[in-house]
Amino acid sequence: MGKVILTGDRPTGKLHLGHYVGSLRQRVELQNSGLFEKIFIMIADAQALTDNADNPEKVRQNIIEVALDYLSCGIDPTKSNIFIQSMIPELTELAFYYMNLVTVARLERNPTVKTEIVMREFGKSIPVGFYTYPISQASDITAFRATTVPAGDDQEPMIEQTREIVHKFNSIYGETLVEPEILLPSNAACKRLPGTDGKAKMSKSLGNCIYLSDSSEDLRKKVMSMYTDPNHIRVEDPGCIEGNCVFTYLDAFSCCDHFAEFLPDYASLDELKAHYQRGGLGDVKVKKFLYAVLEEMLAPIRQRRKEYEQDIEGVYEILKKGCQVAREEAAETLEMVRRAMKINYFEDAELIRQQSEMYRTK
Repeated sequence: MGKVILTGDRPTGKLHLGHYVGSLRQRVELQNSGLFEKIFIMIADAQALTDNADNPEKVRQNIIEVALDYLSCGIDPTKSNIFIQSMIPELTELAFYYMNLVTVARLERNPTVKTEIVMREFGKSIPVGFYTYPISQASDITAFRATTVPAGDDQEPMIEQTREIVHKFNSIYGETLVEPEILLPSNAACKRLPGTDGKAKMSKSLGNCIYLSDSSEDLRKKVMSMYTDPNHIRVEDPGCIEGNCVFTYLDAFSCCDHFAEFLPDYASLDELKAHYQRGGLGDVKVKKFLYAVLEEMLAPIRQRRKEYEQDIEGVYEILKKGCQVAREEAAETLEMVRRAMKINYFEDAELIRQQSEMYRTK
C-alpha cells in the first residue's frame, strides 16, 4: 500500500488564516504532488461535540462552512475524499477497542489535552469524550491506515500517542495497524500563527481571527487594527519585529514578488525589517503592504467560495460520496482489527470446526 494522508478540522466555525498556513495550504500542495495514493480529509464533528454537546446546532451548521472553505482553498474532491466523522461508525468501534490499551495516567500526561482543558476552563468537569479524544483521534488515523498526518506542532503529542497505541496493538495482536508520521509546516511562522491581537494563537473563541471568507473590507479593518510594537509610537522610533504579529504574518505569506508589485521601495522582507528596526518606517505603511499581500491570496478563495455557495446540494453530494469511500476503507481496517483480536467469530470457520470436533469427541 502506498502513502496515505489523514487530516481534518473541527466544524465549530469558519476556517481562518491559522488553519490555512498550518495545514490547508500544505494539503493542497500534497494533494497535487502525486506522492500520495489516498487522501482523506475529515470534518471532525464527533470530536467537536466533545465540548459542544449542549449546542449540536453549532456543529451541524458549520459542517457546510468547513466544506466550503476546503473546496474554495483548492481541495479537489476527485483527488481527496472529504468526509464527516460521525458518518463512519467504524471509527467509534475502533476507539472502543483502543481504550483498553491506554491508561488514565497516560491520558493525563498528554500535554495537548492538558492545555485544551485549561483553555476551556473545564476544571474537574471534563467530559469523558473530550478526555479520551486522543484515543478517538488514533482511531481516525489508523482506520485509514494513514502514513502521514499534516498538522501543527501542537498536535505532535497526539500523533505520538497514536503511535504508542499502534505499537501496543501490534505487539499484542500481530502486525495490523500502520504507524503514522506527522508532517509539520516547513515555514516556522506557519507552525502557529498568532491572533491579530498578538495572542499566542489565532482562535475563534478569542475573536482574533482573519477568516478565509472575510470580505475585502473586513480584511482591511482587521489588518489595520493588528497588534504591532506598543513602543513604536512615532515613525522615527526604532521598532521591534519580535512579537510583532504584522511581521509574523509577512514571514508566513509574503515573497519577493509581492515587494516588486506592492512595495517596490524594498527588495525583500529583510530590507523592510531592517528599516523598521532602525526607525523611520511607520506601522501604517507596513500594514497596507500586508493587506495587499493577503488580499491577493484571499480574493480568488473568496470568489471560488461564492461559486460553491450557489450549489449547496452539490457540496453535500461531494460529502456523501466522500463518506461512502471513507466508510469502505474504515470497514476494511475494522475487519483486520477484529480478525487480529480474534473477535470475528462467525467468519472464523476454523474455530467453529475445531470446537465442533471437540464437542463431538466428548
